[in-house]
Amino acid sequence: MHELPVAIGVAFGAVNPYFHAELATLGDELGFESVWLPEHLVFTTTMQRSPYAGQAHPPVPPETPVFDAFAYLAFLAGRTQRIRLATHVYNIGLRHPFVAARAVQTLDIVSGGRAIFGVGASWLEQEWNAAELDFATRAGRVDECIEVCKRLWTEPVVTHHGEHFTFDGVVFEPKPVQQPHPPVLVGGESPAAIRRAARLGDGWVGMGHSFESAARHVDALRAARARDGRNLEGFDVTVGGAITTRDDLDRWRDVGVTRVIVSPWSRGREAASGLRRLADLVSA
Repeated sequence: MHELPVAIGVAFGAVNPYFHAELATLGDELGFESVWLPEHLVFTTTMQRSPYAGQAHPPVPPETPVFDAFAYLAFLAGRTQRIRLATHVYNIGLRHPFVAARAVQTLDIVSGGRAIFGVGASWLEQEWNAAELDFATRAGRVDECIEVCKRLWTEPVVTHHGEHFTFDGVVFEPKPVQQPHPPVLVGGESPAAIRRAARLGDGWVGMGHSFESAARHVDALRAARARDGRNLEGFDVTVGGAITTRDDLDRWRDVGVTRVIVSPWSRGREAASGLRRLADLVSA
């Protein structure tokens, strides 16, 4: 693809894992910018709630296939050359920052600097219960995990005494390929998630959006960044969305989006042809 007004990523959450390797390879060949793998640690039979506003039930059944995101993305790294490899999103609060930072560092190194670290505070309380962690602490754990990971990736020796994690004199080598570290994109639609992205993230990653809803979130991000004396220059704004005409790329850019994550197919077996059609559309 020629240089486009916005980057285009491919959402793996909307297709059977059977097709992931094929789509990653094809996306790489066609010039798509990134692939985005959903992440959970476990599901339970008692799942409740939903990450989607106005919905009361989980969007997936507990039998949904789940993989270790970074092991799977490292596998895809070995099958691709240029396409970036992202989590959409990793439930960082369920892990110790040593585990999260090491996973990202390893993916970034084996992929030659192609990792994107999408993180979220999680909506699934039963997952936290199963991991024997307090769901009510998730905001603080996420914030602290992000801060510690950044220090591990950039500092020669790290000592940290926080509310959730405490350690002295940790050496974390080797450092990631991307400097100062792989981009951290904070996911979530709530005001708290927007504030976290603006304060701690290199960008924000949202769910499915229209041009109008994306514009509202961009305005909220701009206001949150301004409170800290910063603007959106260099800040990554990623949303799930549709691209049905070449002009849509300009419309997404004009509302402040820098990347659109797409799933241009209705059935998994049509995913490859859907990617080809979209590549032809945006390259026209």
